[in-house]
Amino acid sequence: MALKHAVLAALLDGEYSGYQLAKAFDVGVANFWHAMPQQLYAELAKLETDGLVAGRQVVQETRPNKRLFQVTDAGLTELERFAAHSSKPSFIRDDLLVKVQAVDHIDATAVIGQLDERAALAAAKAELFTKILARLRGDLDEAAFLAHGTRIGPYLTCLRGLGFEQETRDWCERIAGVLRARNDPPGQHDGRG
Repeated sequence: MALKHAVLAALLDGEYSGYQLAKAFDVGVANFWHAMPQQLYAELAKLETDGLVAGRQVVQETRPNKRLFQVTDAGLTELERFAAHSSKPSFIRDDLLVKVQAVDHIDATAVIGQLDERAALAAAKAELFTKILARLRGDLDEAAFLAHGTRIGPYLTCLRGLGFEQETRDWCERIAGVLRARNDPPGQHDGRG
């Protein structure tokens, strides 16, 4: 997948300025595709040049003018083409896992601290996804929304993000607990040596 497909998919909900797109990425899309704001601005310019998005200037009285972008028919065709091709399997590439892999030969204290930090971050992100899901559902329960709601794509990707963050939190807490127990075995400090 290229960044262009993530941008096109994010723009399906309507017109966005580059700033609004960056915010949308930060809240919803970032759970499956990370991009810096500078990358998004550059990609919008390229997509406009390629005719996949259309931009229009909006004059503002008290602020600088802004450009709003929306997906064109050619952009929808590109998303159709992209959706028709097989997706590559995902893989994990995480420096924290490298540290856990090496934990038998290094001081585990720093790794445990990083596992605790990652667990807390994942818990916060899971809470954010839970709130986003509730907002997307509105007054519907999940079953009704999945059966009859509009624009379920963002909901489904948030479900994946929620599951990922919950699993990350649980794994980090478990592994930190294992490492703590191994670093401080029972009886170590009770004089039995």
